[in-house]
Amino acid sequence: MAIWKNHYTLEELEEHGRNTMVEWLGIKITEIGEDYLVATMPVDHRTHQPLQLLHGGASVVLAETVGSVAANLMVQPGHYCLGLDINANHLRGVGSGLVHATARPIHVGRTTHVWDIRINDDNDQPVCISRLTMAVIQAK
Repeated sequence: MAIWKNHYTLEELEEHGRNTMVEWLGIKITEIGEDYLVATMPVDHRTHQPLQLLHGGASVVLAETVGSVAANLMVQPGHYCLGLDINANHLRGVGSGLVHATARPIHVGRTTHVWDIRINDDNDQPVCISRLTMAVIQAK
């Protein structure tokens, strides 16, 4: 049984990212699973650091994006989630291709969510592990 309280198509989620950093970096939500969300990001001139490897900050943007979208899919109508804290451990360099981020909930509470985000390369090798804490806010 799916954990999502809000239902969007992949196309609707892509539209939400228009004219933002998400679009600029080429981040795309590619899969909505029963209890996880997957996004991809190209490793190219937009996401490289000077050594032509994936910039750690780009990995963090990807992690926060997929975790934030997932958290917002889980809250009750009339609520939304904002990032409160994120950490990331960079495990392996990657110079080209796509990276794939999978977000899964660790804790879903009334006022906070904690998400585990695993970023892998095209060969399914781990690139980055991140933990994202989201604040649940009631809309005014």
